[in-house]
Amino acid sequence: MNPPRIAVFTRTTGYRHESIPDGVNAFRELGAAHGFEVDATEDPGELAAWLPGCAAAVFLSTSGEVLTEDSRRALREHLAGGGGFVGVHGAACTEYDWPWYGQEAVGAVFDGHPALQPGELAVEDRDHPATAHLGERWAFTDEWYNFTANPRGRVRVLATADETTYEGGRMGADHPLIWCHENAGGRSFYTALGHTRESYADPDFRRHLLGGLTWAARRQEPAA
Repeated sequence: MNPPRIAVFTRTTGYRHESIPDGVNAFRELGAAHGFEVDATEDPGELAAWLPGCAAAVFLSTSGEVLTEDSRRALREHLAGGGGFVGVHGAACTEYDWPWYGQEAVGAVFDGHPALQPGELAVEDRDHPATAHLGERWAFTDEWYNFTANPRGRVRVLATADETTYEGGRMGADHPLIWCHENAGGRSFYTALGHTRESYADPDFRRHLLGGLTWAARRQEPAA
């Protein structure tokens, strides 16, 4: 049996995160360690060609309008057919002109962020492989994304930002930052974390990404 294939998509037409190569490397190393094949591309045509054979698509800090009509159709068909989707950080500030992407693939749309700073997340659901290894609180340094609307009620919220631990939060006491859902047919996982290069070397963050990916791809979570 061939190993599951993961397509990591990193095209940007807006802000480009300097951490993208670190993220690609992290997924490649996770793949080598846990038995899945990772291909990375910035070509939407290549992504469209790969998706039919992929267990999951990872949109890693994409930004702006990055897809063609063919690749949009391929992504919809991928999820409708039960394929997985993983959105990391900037994936929420992507494809503003295509409402299906923000609402049905990711689950919410980016609406600005304060300055990069340390803060804390409240981990409210530890019955998910992306958060099972964490305690009730998770200290992290990131941009603490705000969203145009609270996705709770449409998604399974795994962790929220504690706005009392940093400056610039605009969503109040209930500020989802990590979630998952199956609104588009397949499994979608999103984490707003991942701005810094250092985060991709953090063992807890790597475990977080691995758990989200294995869940989205419907693969058994590797043993700790």
